Amino acid sequence: MTLKERDNAYVAGTYNRFPLEILAGKGSTVYDENGKAYIDLTSGIGVTSFGIADDEWQAAITAQIGKVQHMSNLYYTEPCARLAELLCQKTGMQKVFFSNSGAEANECAIKIARKYAADTKGADCYTIATLNNSFHGRTLTTLAATGQAHYHELFQPLTPGFVHIDPTMESLKAAAGAHKLAAVMIECIQGEGGVVPLDKAFVQALKAYTEENDILLIVDEVQTGNGRTGSLYAYMQYGITPDVVTTAKGLAGGLPLGATLFAEKVKNVLGFGDHGSTFGGNPVCCAAACSILERIDDDLLRQVREKSAFLFSAFSGAAGIETVTGMGLMIGLKTVKPASQIVAACMAKGVLCLTAKDKVRLLPALNIPMDTLRQAADVICGVCAE
Repeated sequence: MTLKERDNAYVAGTYNRFPLEILAGKGSTVYDENGKAYIDLTSGIGVTSFGIADDEWQAAITAQIGKVQHMSNLYYTEPCARLAELLCQKTGMQKVFFSNSGAEANECAIKIARKYAADTKGADCYTIATLNNSFHGRTLTTLAATGQAHYHELFQPLTPGFVHIDPTMESLKAAAGAHKLAAVMIECIQGEGGVVPLDKAFVQALKAYTEENDILLIVDEVQTGNGRTGSLYAYMQYGITPDVVTTAKGLAGGLPLGATLFAEKVKNVLGFGDHGSTFGGNPVCCAAACSILERIDDDLLRQVREKSAFLFSAFSGAAGIETVTGMGLMIGLKTVKPASQIVAACMAKGVLCLTAKDKVRLLPALNIPMDTLRQAADVICGVCAE
């Protein structure tokens, strides 16, 4: 039985896998079962921040595995505390809760919002407004938060208490008039929605409105966070400070880790026993994340912005490419040909890309060499022009 046959026989059929087996890799290059090399512009959907088998990341993990690989959260471990300290120092947030994924980080944020609203406004204040075209996870509650109806169809009834609005102040105020809003949850760039950045003026007006009305503002930085957009978190380029920030994906560079960051207003909302996670704050995952965060400095972020500018320049106006959207190394290409067709053709030519709705999506490692990026861009432009 081949690997593909064994996978199809025993792994739940929830992924429409590409016909490609990845055996190994280094940096932004991966190799299939035949030894063919591919430039990886996916980074595991924005996860492997410093590429495959990064040396410093491996060293941090190996050192921690040799000490303790897991302890209950009933005890203190140094990597957990160190990572929380780094996150707070780099963002100005006050407290952190660790989980295993972006969906879990968003679940925590939702619980915070509902508890804060119940404590300050009463038990009937629980509705959370999210944006149409958003994506916040695949649990029943984060699916309910997701503003895309096709994700809801098979899993009714979803968790109640969510309203989906357009990214306008008129739509927000209408929702606030019809519901007692506990929070508004947004992605500054809607990744799964097609790499769609929100308008800066709207985000700033939203922040002013939520602050004036004591409605929590939650920013989902699961995909946009940890240097992906050219700042540590995307909200920093919008000139706002959220009440709650969620992140995951690139945080631990390839190990499962989610984080929910609390600002001053909500830092003490959760008390003993209000929330928990067996594996959240795992020492190995946190050691990995420390090795990532400690290297996301001003110089790296400058390089991310420079590589972004190169990609926007290379793709804007290129034959077969209609629009270029995104920020930093989170790029969406609306192509004349179907996105899936472009992705398949690029893979055949040794470049791995993703899709997001009707766009080709690029999420390369933050430290991808410029020569490698140029080579990949040339392949994409060639495929789009054919």
